[in-house]
Amino acid sequence: MKLFSLDALKRSTGVFAIKGGIHPETRKYLTAESAVEKMPVPSILRVPLQQHIGAQAEPLVKRDDHVLKGQLIGKARGPVSANVHAPTSGRVLAVGMFAAPHPSGLPVMTVTIRPDGKDEWGPRLPRLRPEEATPDQIADRVLEAGIVGMGGATFPAAVKLGLGRKYDLHTLVINAAECEPYLTCDDRLLRERPEEVVDGIAMMVKALGVSKVIVAIESNKPKAIAEMRRHIFAAAPEASVMPVPTLYPMGSEKHLVRTVLGLETPARALTAELGVIVHNAATAHAVHKAVRYGEPLISRFLTVSGRGVTAPKNLEVMIGTPVSEILDFCGGLKGEPDRLLLGGPMMGMPIQSVRVPVIKGTNGVLALDRSETRPEQSMPCIRCAGCVTVCPCGLTPLELQARIGAEDLDGAVDIGLMDCVACGSCSYVCPSNIPLVQSFNYAKGKLAALQSQKHQQEETKRLAEARKAREEAVAEAKRLAMEKHKAAQAAKKKAAEEKKRREAEAAAAAAPDAPTEAAE
Repeated sequence: MKLFSLDALKRSTGVFAIKGGIHPETRKYLTAESAVEKMPVPSILRVPLQQHIGAQAEPLVKRDDHVLKGQLIGKARGPVSANVHAPTSGRVLAVGMFAAPHPSGLPVMTVTIRPDGKDEWGPRLPRLRPEEATPDQIADRVLEAGIVGMGGATFPAAVKLGLGRKYDLHTLVINAAECEPYLTCDDRLLRERPEEVVDGIAMMVKALGVSKVIVAIESNKPKAIAEMRRHIFAAAPEASVMPVPTLYPMGSEKHLVRTVLGLETPARALTAELGVIVHNAATAHAVHKAVRYGEPLISRFLTVSGRGVTAPKNLEVMIGTPVSEILDFCGGLKGEPDRLLLGGPMMGMPIQSVRVPVIKGTNGVLALDRSETRPEQSMPCIRCAGCVTVCPCGLTPLELQARIGAEDLDGAVDIGLMDCVACGSCSYVCPSNIPLVQSFNYAKGKLAALQSQKHQQEETKRLAEARKAREEAVAEAKRLAMEKHKAAQAAKKKAAEEKKRREAEAAAAAAPDAPTEAAE
């Protein structure tokens, strides 16, 4: 483990320094020179309808339906959601719950497809001519194609492309840092398909209405930097490629903006409020395919690596491919891995079963042996403050951990828990091997559950009060109606009596005078 002097980095590179950060052993040599191979159609596909931040897509198919490649099988629901498409042609075996590619292993709604081997396309989305398309048309096409942030965050890309209507934007930053160890799929994408990536960037520029583009690539990827510099001029009037320090977590959105532009994003604010939008390089490539060729997001590049894998590779795989088939394509496992991860070793998700599928945000499958992992046993904190030194968000992880351990979640929030980006730098440098970032994620989850419970209680209280108000309103309406009825009845009775009195008076007036008694 090696720590960087950020002042020295600033002097040597000319970029703005960020606080903290680490330089773990990258181990990218395992796949850096492996060209991307296209994996054959798998024997089965399990396509989750929740592959993005936001609401789960609504299923549009049922068991025994025949689907075609690119067919819409899950429709976006709500303003923050994403469409889901069939990665190939075949028969739907089931639409139901299946284990999610998540540490919890909890099930999510999944469409299981048995490919027919024909890989037959259905009707594609209508092609657009980017030169003639409006910004809204490009954003709408990205929405239809189900494109999400492919760096791992999986935020619907169309929502970001629409932020130009709300904020005064000036710069698009393309995140090609790929700072996680082992992962090289973005590096290979930029080296093998730079023109397509730049074409997608140009479409994003038009959709956002910006004039400036910065492609940020870590300095340990010289070939990718060279390829992008050859083509980037076509993206925007002010387009450049900026090498950034090989420093984790350089790929963090707010820290990347700080590095390339010197702009500090306030806590819990969006970079869009500073006029900057950040998109991943793989997302730009997906935009190119959607707009130029009408292809939805049904496959992606990923890295299969780790010493537990027989033949590490960079692959293009269909969304929904089981991890087991990906590992088999790479020669299988050398033995029982110590840890299986989807994503990188710092922020990736451990999985318990190789039956789970890869999704839109999966940029890696890692099988790590014991030499690549740390023992799980932890010791008490020695207050070395190493975690404070490396935290890129300027937090005090040891104090956060102490408050969380004491169940003082509000106190943890007061000192910045919600500003943690879960990069794992603190856990990496901790000599006591305390699982700090896991503790912070636990606290965030518990706070979310408490907030949800509080919201549910408030909603129950609101509904009870609304019901009571309705019942009181109904009772008041009945009382008023009864009073009105009684008043009407009284008026009717009074009118009848008045009528009777007038009739009697009239009858008396019309009768002859009564005879008088005869005089004696």
